Amino acid sequence: MNLLPTATSIDVQEQQPQVAVLPIGSFEQHGKYLPLITDTAIACVIAQEIADAYPVHLLPPITVSCSHEHAAFPGTVSISARTLYAVIDDIRASLARSGIHKLVIVNGHGGNYVLSNVVQEANVDGPAVSLFPLGPDWDRAREYGGLESDRHADMHAGEIETSILLHAAPELIRDGYQDADHDSGPRPFLLIQGMSAYTQTGVVGCPSLATAVKGKAVLESLRSSFSGHLDALARVD
Repeated sequence: MNLLPTATSIDVQEQQPQVAVLPIGSFEQHGKYLPLITDTAIACVIAQEIADAYPVHLLPPITVSCSHEHAAFPGTVSISARTLYAVIDDIRASLARSGIHKLVIVNGHGGNYVLSNVVQEANVDGPAVSLFPLGPDWDRAREYGGLESDRHADMHAGEIETSILLHAAPELIRDGYQDADHDSGPRPFLLIQGMSAYTQTGVVGCPSLATAVKGKAVLESLRSSFSGHLDALARVD
């Protein structure tokens, strides 16, 4: 799969988009069968679905983010929340200089908590930034796709992530997801103890339930849900 947009400057000039879309992933463990770039790949897949359906300016992804809860697992790399905030702030300023004042952040990693604060602060003076997908967007996508697990049980490298990649980038998946299910139960001290306190393999979820058909349906639902975020950004009070 190609993680980078291929538009030219002339393409953007002719399209004159009013909204930019920024995928944010991570570089963190996803068990033995999904790559460290899983969250980045999924954010890019979702962002490309959006760009294929709506007149937006698709940006290249931020590929390293806040994965501190996975620090105990080899290969994981993180940046600080303040660094991620600063990078997004710089990107917004650069977009504004080129006449694009609206941004949608497509977040592929649940641990990027700082993104909610970025969006809240950006919208104090009016709609400017949206975070996508939100919890309700994911819930609708799970229901539409016929997924059997819920968001809590299927937290990491599980049914939904594996399904999306089985559909959009099966070449990234290694064998072993069929028997890697793990139910961590409650995770009350995740922020203190990290993922290693709740899983030895790095998996929390049910990858054995994943199918490409489910992944395709999840993306279809997310593509449809995105229109609501565009409407919210365009709203003038």
